[in-house]
Amino acid sequence: MRRSIEDLRTFYGEPAGALARRLLARRLDDAWGEASGCDVLGVGYATPWLDAFVGARRVVSAMPGGQGVELWPSAGRNRTVLVEDRRLPFAAGSFDRIVLVHALEEAEDAAGLLLEAVRTLTPAGRIILIAAARGGMWSRVEATPFGHGRPFTRRQLERLVRGAGLEPTAWSQTLYVPPWGPLLPFADGFEQVGRRVWPGAAGVILLEATRHAYARVRPGGAVATAPVLAPGLQPQPASRQRRVGS
Repeated sequence: MRRSIEDLRTFYGEPAGALARRLLARRLDDAWGEASGCDVLGVGYATPWLDAFVGARRVVSAMPGGQGVELWPSAGRNRTVLVEDRRLPFAAGSFDRIVLVHALEEAEDAAGLLLEAVRTLTPAGRIILIAAARGGMWSRVEATPFGHGRPFTRRQLERLVRGAGLEPTAWSQTLYVPPWGPLLPFADGFEQVGRRVWPGAAGVILLEATRHAYARVRPGGAVATAPVLAPGLQPQPASRQRRVGS
């Protein structure tokens, strides 16, 4: 069962939630900036971050039925919709950017949810999966929404996106600080040390993916590779190789 919209809203109004919001916003800004000229979809509970996409042409929040829905933004025309995990009410290829947060961990069928999200992605679109990290402390504390449902490893997320016909292009981690009130003011220091000394302690994984790039054979036998979008979550490329520390 999903966490209710009331629980999520309460958490992001508390110090631990405000910290999570800030650190995840930093990673999304590294990836997409203001998403200028893009149609953006947030799936799950993404409204704490959607206001940052001020350059977007359109921003929509899709909230799962088991979670509940809230009005967003606080002023102006509502841009949220209550959805079924495997039946999003959008035409194929509707969005250039899709972010899933508090979506996969408690989904009955995470692969089915992702496939439906990918259906709405444009051919050159980019998608970011944000999920609780299996090895981090945040997934072990039920007082946070990251402590509910199934956490993931980076490899599991990579397999998930490949199963949906996507290729991972970049990844990152955050929330190294334990979710304990007295330590929260030192979160930035934990971020710097954790990436270098204890990467497995991160509380959240972010994985960016795009559609597969296929090689095209030119007349005469020359091979041209379809362009691949540059990784958005710098400076940690997602691949089967070792992670490059920032």
